[in-house]
Amino acid sequence: MSKIKGHKRLVKEIKDLQENYEEFKIHFPDPDTLYLFNAVFDGAEGSLYEGETLELQFKFDDTFPFEAPEVIFVGDIPTHPHVYSNGYICLSILYDHWTPALRVSSIILSILSMLSSCEEKVGPENDGSFSRYAKGKSPKSFNWVFEDDKC
Repeated sequence: MSKIKGHKRLVKEIKDLQENYEEFKIHFPDPDTLYLFNAVFDGAEGSLYEGETLELQFKFDDTFPFEAPEVIFVGDIPTHPHVYSNGYICLSILYDHWTPALRVSSIILSILSMLSSCEEKVGPENDGSFSRYAKGKSPKSFNWVFEDDKC
């Protein structure tokens, strides 16, 4: 695979995660590429997700860092009003509010914060129909509507 434009930055961000965020375990499903990796971490203490192991998949392309990577939950998908059963996450920084100043660690911390603020484990109202419709499509291909900041 050829290098993406943001290759040097991605190498620095992965190194930062590995050296400064021991609570995030980085796993490369394909050892031949840096452009697809998973971050495994525990739900925050005192949250509804305490004791759960969570896993995010990050997929980078040539638009990084000017556009967000594709980020979805994989494995055991947490039940949350902004997380669909297919792992897609409705969070503005992954789409419209992404800026190149944001980092991979910022994404993980924002998702942890989103989960930690949840008061009830319920999925999105349209989960079933959306997950069926979205099958085989990138979450970045949808026009997300961000209606609230709280669960």
